Amino acid sequence: MRRHITGLLGAVALAAGTLAAAAPASAAAPATSVAAVGAPAGPGSATAGLPATTTLVAGPAGPGRATERGDRPAGLAATAATAVAGSAGPGSVTAGAGLPAATVAAGSGRATARSASGGAGAAGGDVPAEFGSDWHDPLTAGPAVARPGTRACEVTLAEARFRDFTPYRGDYAPPTACGSAPWAKVVLRLDGKVKGRQYDRLGNLTLGGVEILRTSTPQPSPDGISWAVEKDVTRYRDTLSRPQPVEMLIGNVVDDTYTGVIDVKVTLTFYAAERGPGRPAAPDTPDRVLPLTTPAVTTPRNTERLLAEVYATGSGGGCEEYWYLTTPDAAPYSCKAADGPHREVRVLVDGQLAGIAAPFPTVWTGGWSNPFLWYVTPGLRAFDVQPVVYDLTPYAALLNDGRPHRIEVSVAGVPAGQSGWSTPANLLLWQDEARAVVTGALTRHDEGGPANSSRWTPGTEHRLDTEGGHRLTVAGYLDTSHGRITTTVGREVRGTSVHRWTDGEALDALTATWTDRESVTRGATTTRTERTYTMDGATTLGAGDRLRTVLSLGDRADTVTLRGGRPVDSSRLDDRYTGDATYTTNVPRDQRHAVGTTTARHRLYGAGAPGGCYDRTVATAQGTVTVDRRRC
Repeated sequence: MRRHITGLLGAVALAAGTLAAAAPASAAAPATSVAAVGAPAGPGSATAGLPATTTLVAGPAGPGRATERGDRPAGLAATAATAVAGSAGPGSVTAGAGLPAATVAAGSGRATARSASGGAGAAGGDVPAEFGSDWHDPLTAGPAVARPGTRACEVTLAEARFRDFTPYRGDYAPPTACGSAPWAKVVLRLDGKVKGRQYDRLGNLTLGGVEILRTSTPQPSPDGISWAVEKDVTRYRDTLSRPQPVEMLIGNVVDDTYTGVIDVKVTLTFYAAERGPGRPAAPDTPDRVLPLTTPAVTTPRNTERLLAEVYATGSGGGCEEYWYLTTPDAAPYSCKAADGPHREVRVLVDGQLAGIAAPFPTVWTGGWSNPFLWYVTPGLRAFDVQPVVYDLTPYAALLNDGRPHRIEVSVAGVPAGQSGWSTPANLLLWQDEARAVVTGALTRHDEGGPANSSRWTPGTEHRLDTEGGHRLTVAGYLDTSHGRITTTVGREVRGTSVHRWTDGEALDALTATWTDRESVTRGATTTRTERTYTMDGATTLGAGDRLRTVLSLGDRADTVTLRGGRPVDSSRLDDRYTGDATYTTNVPRDQRHAVGTTTARHRLYGAGAPGGCYDRTVATAQGTVTVDRRRC
C-alpha cells in the first residue's frame, strides 16, 4: 500500500497542551450571536466557517498518499488528525440519552439536485463522460434531524477560515428567548465551503472541554463546493445550559500547491419545550456531562446511571488510519502491526476492564487512494464521527464513594509505543435527586479471554486471515430512592478479515466483518443491540498507471427493547455504500480522465425513523447525481 492505496487524512493533530497554548484565530473572537428564528440558516452561507477544537498531531506522510494527488511534492508531510468511530446506530436505545446520527446536506449551490419529490433521475443535468473541474456538492442519503414545531432560537458558536493549525476560540452563552434548559431539542449545524486543491482534514468542536462534534471535510473541486452537517446535541443539555468557552480546529495547510481555505460556520438551534398533550416535551438527558480530560475523575455521589462516550478512530499520520489493513511483521506489506489488524476499544475503571467495543472502520474522503469515490457521497460516518457508547452503571456504586477514580480508554492491538489513535471521552451521568449518596456494589465481572490470530500465507498473491474477539459481562446494583436497581451489561465483539495483495501492492484487497453485540438489563428492561460493520474492496494498479478501486461499506444495527420479557420497541439501521472509480495516477489533474459511480442507500425502521420508516437512495456518476429516490 505504500504505492497507492491508503491516503492519509490530511489534518494535523495538536497535542492538548499545544492547542491550549496556541493563539486565537483572531485577536478578538466574534461575540456569540443569539436570535429568535423560525428556521435554521441554510447551507452555502458566504460566511460559513467550521470551527472546532481538535486534539491533533503532526505526522509523516503515510503510504500511498502521493498517488492520491499526482502533483504532491515529495517530502511534504501529511497532516493527520484523529477521529472517533461510534458503535451505536441511529435510534439505538442502548446509546442512551438519544445518540442520533448527524446528516449531511448538499450546499445551496447545487440544491436542485435534491429532488423534493424524491423521484429518480439525474437532477444535475447530463452525465459527463469523465470528471471535470466541478461536481455536485457533498450529500448523504441519511435523514435530516427531526425538528419540533416550537419556538426556535439560533446561536452562532463559531465562524472561521482555517488555513493552518490555529484553533478558533470564542465564548458561548445560552439563548434567553427560548426558555431555559431543558429544551425540546438542540440541533447543531455546520456549514462549510472550500475551493481549489486540498486534502481531507479532520476537525472537532468542544464546548467547556466537552467534545460535541468530530467531523472531517470533503475534498474540493477547483470551482468550489459547499456542504452542511447536522447533529442532534440535546444530550449535552448540562453543558449547553451555562456560558462556556468554545474551541474548534480543522488543521489545514495552505500554500502555492494546496490552495483550499476551509470556510465554516457552526450554529446551534434551540427548540423550546412545551407542556400539554401532544406537545414537544424535554427528553431525558444526563444531569451532568464531564469531559474525561484526565484519567482521575470524581463523580457526584448520587449517580444512578453512568454512560461513557468515546470518539475513537485510528488516524494520526500513519498506518493506524488503516488499521484493518495492517499485517504482522513477517508479511511483506507496507503497513505493519505485530499482532495484526484486530483492534478493540476498551474502557478501564481503576485498572479493571469495564467496557469493550469494536471500532468503526471509517474511510475518509481521500481513502483507498481514490478521492473520486467520495467527492459527492462520503464514506459512512466520515462527516459524523459517532462515539462508541458504554454503559458503566455497574461501576456507579464504586465511583460514588466521593474519592477520585481512574477511568481510562485504550485501543488493544496497536503496536507498543506507536501512536495513531485519539480517544477523547465524555461521561454522561444521571443523578438521584432524592438522595445525596447512592450506595450499592459491583457484583459480577466475567471476562472471556481475548482472542486474536493472524495467519499469513505467502505466494504470488499473499493472504492474511485474521480472527479476533472478546467477551465481557459486568453487573452491579444501586439502592436508589425508588428501590434497588440491578444493571447487567454484556458485550461481545468479533472481527474476521481476509486481506490479499501482490508484491508491490499493485493488487490490494480486503473482505472484513466486525460484529458488536450488546445487552443491557436495567431492572425489568432489557435492550439488545447487534451492530455489524462490513468492508469489501480492492484496488488495482494496471497498465498506463490506471488505478481502479471497487469498494462497498456497510453499517447495520438491530435494536430491540424488552420489558418483562416482552418486546416494547425496536429499530433497524441499514446504511450501505458502493463505489467504483478509476483514474490515471502520477499526472496533472486535467490528465487523469477519471470516471466513477457511487450508490448510497440509508434505511431506518422503527425508533428514530420519521414515521417509523426511512429509505433513501442517492446514486452518482462522474460527480453528477443520477438518482435521488425515497421509498417510504
